[in-house]
Amino acid sequence: MFRWREREPGVGPTYGVDWAFTDRAGGVSAGPYDSLNLGAHVNDDPGAVSRNRGRVAQAFELDAADLRFMRQVHGTAVAWASSKLHAGEQDADVLITDDPDVALVVLVADCTPILLLDRTEGLVAAAHAGRVGFTTGVVGAALEALRDRGARDIEAVVGPSVCPRCYEVPADLREEAAEASPAAYSVSRTGTPAIDVAAGVVDHLQAAGVAVTWLSGCTREDKTLFSHRRDGVSGRFAGVIRLLPPEDAA
Repeated sequence: MFRWREREPGVGPTYGVDWAFTDRAGGVSAGPYDSLNLGAHVNDDPGAVSRNRGRVAQAFELDAADLRFMRQVHGTAVAWASSKLHAGEQDADVLITDDPDVALVVLVADCTPILLLDRTEGLVAAAHAGRVGFTTGVVGAALEALRDRGARDIEAVVGPSVCPRCYEVPADLREEAAEASPAAYSVSRTGTPAIDVAAGVVDHLQAAGVAVTWLSGCTREDKTLFSHRRDGVSGRFAGVIRLLPPEDAA
């Protein structure tokens, strides 16, 4: 179920966190969505998706209704989430909360998932960085929104995404990405123009003073992960983050 997960309880006045990236295993979906597809917008059986989401929620000691999703539109919009808001999915590529009673979810199948945390202020965020979102500043939008709410000591985990070997693009798109971050300039396995979105994301985070953990893995090369670029019809895996209350709050 989880490609990577860490659960760190709060210590003293400091908040804890439970954050993870899922893989394809441990679900009930069939066919190209086999098996832990968490995307409800890819024509998978809705009942299977609901059961899959319930399993992930249970692992986070929550109900499925406590998972907060976005309608990801490859932009830079930021939305607030909490247990008191039940408005459904919002058009956004960044979700933020200070509420330990919900978990934020970012869905991907080649794009770069980002989880953000400030342990002192008690804020978490989940962000979706595709090529367009990366070049138009989704990382900066997420960090600005967190800092507007008081975050100062932010750390991030960047999950698996398509690697530049597998992300061939026209030369003009590579130049556009390189203008956003030189780290994104790359070549494919055949020597053609390519983009390294994740490297650009990490560059933006580090330039902003964020401590970054960058997880290895290419979605197109690793069949334990969903990849739209590899398979066409594909499910979605997720980055999930839940804030845990400080020990002093017990």
